[in-house]
Amino acid sequence: MGAAAPVLELPGAGSARAGSHDDPVLTPGEFTRIAAIIRAEAGIHLADAKASLVYSRLVKRLQALKLRTFDSYCDLVQSAAGVAERPLMVEALTTNYTFFFREPHHFEHLAAASLPPLIERARAGGRVRIWSAGCSMGHETYSIALRLLDLMPDARRHDIRILATDIDRNVLATARAARFDAATLKDVTPDDLARGFHTIDGGETFEARPELRELVAFHELNLLADWPMRGTFDIVFFRNVAIYFDQDVRESVWTRMAGRMQPGAWLYAGHSERITGRPAALFSHEATTTYRRNEA
Repeated sequence: MGAAAPVLELPGAGSARAGSHDDPVLTPGEFTRIAAIIRAEAGIHLADAKASLVYSRLVKRLQALKLRTFDSYCDLVQSAAGVAERPLMVEALTTNYTFFFREPHHFEHLAAASLPPLIERARAGGRVRIWSAGCSMGHETYSIALRLLDLMPDARRHDIRILATDIDRNVLATARAARFDAATLKDVTPDDLARGFHTIDGGETFEARPELRELVAFHELNLLADWPMRGTFDIVFFRNVAIYFDQDVRESVWTRMAGRMQPGAWLYAGHSERITGRPAALFSHEATTTYRRNEA
């Protein structure tokens, strides 16, 4: 998540159903147990309405492991032998929906307000760090990098870098490959395409250029676990991930993020997310879902 988003999105679902009399049935007690595991593992809150989603996603894991009940699957995941299955469970229960320049007002603000003074600092020899938390398949991260290259074509020659993290190893592999089809690039201008990508596979696929890729480092990170990053960040994108946490987890993550941000650093949240509760005192609400870390 990373996860995040990032981006972690859980589509709506009705009640759980089995396909035949031989298929396992997801009981309310088993759903409650699964919901507790996923909250403890990744901070994700599963409402009762997600029972059908949980069934359809996890029944494939039961089949692969030749297990007959969801309780036996939970027993495995919670055992020492199930360490390798836990991330597979998280990945099965998350869907990554994203595209380039999603919520464009954030990228307009990034280019107009956030990046210019940081670019001046980098040109003067200073350090600049940006975090794309819950980066999913890299669309958000490379959108940030494109705005940076637009303003600073020689950015990779300076100490300005983007950290991109997510809990899902599969989406991180896609992000690192940095190959996208034309449909996902529909909101990218011709200038940005030329600046950041070249075509491969007979023009069917766009691959990020070194100028773009060298600005970014992708790493697996569970936001509920330790954060091994060194130093603080000047800009944080954490969008459309916190909505899948309950209030306690959200407040904990926002507070931890504030502790990793420079005073005056910018934070961009998702279109339906607001920093509320105890961490709200750590930020100033600038506009819509844009925040600034208060001075210490």
